[in-house]
Formats: sequence, structure tokens, C-alpha cells
Amino acid sequence: MKNVHRKYTIGLIQMSVANDPDENLRKAVKKIEETAKKGASVVCLPELFRSKYFCQTEDPANFDLAEPVPGPTTKTLSDLAKSLKIVIIAPVFERRATGVYHNSAAILNSDGSMAGFYRKMHIPDDPSYYEKFYFAPGDLGFKAVETSAGKIGTMICWDQWYPEGARLTALQGADVLFYPTAIGWHPMEKAQYGPQQRDAWMTVQRGHAIANGVYVAAVNRVGHERPANGGDGIEFWGTSFVADPQGVVLAEASSDEEEILLAEIDTTRIEDVRRNWPFLRDRRIDSYSPITSRYID
Repeated sequence: MKNVHRKYTIGLIQMSVANDPDENLRKAVKKIEETAKKGASVVCLPELFRSKYFCQTEDPANFDLAEPVPGPTTKTLSDLAKSLKIVIIAPVFERRATGVYHNSAAILNSDGSMAGFYRKMHIPDDPSYYEKFYFAPGDLGFKAVETSAGKIGTMICWDQWYPEGARLTALQGADVLFYPTAIGWHPMEKAQYGPQQRDAWMTVQRGHAIANGVYVAAVNRVGHERPANGGDGIEFWGTSFVADPQGVVLAEASSDEEEILLAEIDTTRIEDVRRNWPFLRDRRIDSYSPITSRYID
């Protein structure tokens, strides 16, 4: 990490989504403008914000929601980033080629250029999260990206459970790990398992912040979304939050309301924590080669 001490504000947009992708984009634009007015230099939207969470079912018609990059979403938001002179993290359902789709995020710099691009690496296949039907695994790796605000990294939802991605991004100098997200409860499980599920989600990400001495920002959607063919659907649990390099939660949203969450990033804090908790210094990189094995028998 460069020895440059700076502060900047990040903004997370916790929102619900409608059926119309264009309506969702217009809504996102208004919320980004509001977040910028509040002083945010970097603004992050939730995963797949332009549509309902279509992965609850396996339906080939949903591929019609995909778009190229560059495309309508990145064009609109890159123009907005340039106009507002901010950095925007824009999740997108990417149509890479015929039959090849990704769950992706564009990092749009304050001059409107694309500072970086990420494709979701870990793809889940769970009840109501049938993402393997839609998305090819990412092939761009884990990257920290230099922006006008600072050096940041972006991963997406299911990636947030994996320490390897967080570590590799932090090792490249990221100040903040952003996780655009769409996660919630199965309504039938909420009463019995809900609190521990959400607590595990927050805890693992706070662990990434602590283990790597970085800020972590997770931005989720809210609302109860049911598939068109019926069923209980998913109750998205919101709770977007920002944790500092010691895992302290600096800001946290509600579980059911749209909110704009702001937090200050202070690289002096990163420096101070890493001096006192030198986890990166003490890593035994000579002993970690088995980590590339699926399982060690």
C-alpha cells in the first residue's frame, strides 16, 4: 500500500427493485445523485439491481435481461459518474457472447472511463439461487483498481464467503472491499434460522476486514420477491453495512427499508491497524501452496 494518507466517503444504495429494468435504472440514477449530494466519492449499487432476482427459477427467457458491456447500464452510469465527478460501482447482467453470460460489475471512474471490470468468480447453486444456470464463472481474477478516490476492489455476493478473494484483493493494495449483494431469507426458514444466517453473513465479512486490515462494504437489496410462477420467494434482508479494518461496524442499514448508507474511509486507520496487527507481515507464504488443492486427503 502506498504511504499516502487520505480520507474519502463511500455511499451504499440499499434499494428494492421493480419489474421494469428501465424504472430500476432511473431509480438508481436518482439515488446516486442523492448520495453524491451527501458527499460520497464512491457509490455502490446492489447486485443485479436492474431486475428482480430472476435466479429463483431456471427460465431461458431471463437471458433477455442481459446486456453487453459497454451497454445501456454502463453508458448511463458512466455519463453520470462524469457529471457528478464520482466513482460508481455498477453491477450488470453481462451478455458476453451468444450463450455466454456473467454476473459482473463495472467500476466507473469520475471521468466516465471504466477503471476496472469484475466478473463474479464463485457461482452458487442453491434453492432459489440457481445462478449456475445463468452465469459462467468469472475469468478476470481478483483485482484492486486505482480510482480517483482511492484504490478499491469489488467482488459480488457469494464471493463474500471466501477468504481467498478478499486476501488476494487486499494484497494488491485495496483500501475497501465492496460486495454488491442480493441475499435474503427463505421465508419458511426465517423464524428458525434467520438470525444466525444473517449474523454469519456479517461475521465472515467483518473477518475479511480484520484479517486483511481493510474496510469492507456490503450493499444488499430489500423487499420480498416472489417468482412469477409462484412460491414463497426470497425476503431480502438488507442490513447493508461498512466495517473498518478492526471489524467495527461504522454504519448499518435496516433489514427492510431503502436507505443510503455513508461511511468515511481513512487510510491512516488502515496504517495504524496494520502496524499493530501485522497479519500481512507474518504470513507464512512458504507454507501455503496446498491451498490450491480442492481438498487435502
